[in-house]
Amino acid sequence: MNLAAVLGGMGKKVLVVDMDPQGNCTSGLGVDREQTERSVYQLLMDSADLPEVVVETEWTNVSVIPANIDLAGSEVELAGVMSRETRLRRKLREGSDYDVLLIDCPPSLGLLTINALVASEHMLVPIQCEYYALEGVGQLLRTVRLIQGYLNEDLAMDGIVLTMFDGRTNLSREVADEVRRQFGEKVFETIIPRNVRLSEAPSYGKPIGYYAANSVGARAFQSLGQEVVGRWLKAKR
Repeated sequence: MNLAAVLGGMGKKVLVVDMDPQGNCTSGLGVDREQTERSVYQLLMDSADLPEVVVETEWTNVSVIPANIDLAGSEVELAGVMSRETRLRRKLREGSDYDVLLIDCPPSLGLLTINALVASEHMLVPIQCEYYALEGVGQLLRTVRLIQGYLNEDLAMDGIVLTMFDGRTNLSREVADEVRRQFGEKVFETIIPRNVRLSEAPSYGKPIGYYAANSVGARAFQSLGQEVVGRWLKAKR
């Protein structure tokens, strides 16, 4: 949600697709997930088309396809459906009016995440500067290789972001060094720090750039947005 707001402020027309049943990205953008009549669930179930589920936000150039608790049962419902892994990709082909589609994934490697990866060109992987975060990356890499081999050969895991960085601890610095050693140029230069304002912003339904524009966290996301544009979006012109 913070990256979407930054890109929107830079003049990019952004659509955020919330694929997490918890709907945190939806509420963090100021949309009441309990009041949404249509969501990404209806999109996946073929009971709605893209324009019917898009909600405009208060933030410049940012729209969202919201998620709510209805999405929680979708993995079971999709299990026996034909072409279940490509549902999202087929629906998002209607989104040509947008410069950027950002898909927010749930914190698991189930069918919802697979749909998101099959629909994507680039992967932006946030890695917390903590030990267990590195273990999860290995599992993610295996899943990505399978998807590249069978479902989406154009998917690139080419953007890793170090986040929740605390420069006061040796652990954060060690994890950051290890990630850069393993992934080299795939790691963005920008590091997202631990920041009180960043933690507070979602509870107010605002991206950090609108909640506390001069905070350390807001400046970090502004820098990340510039890197994303330079790395991925300028190449499309």
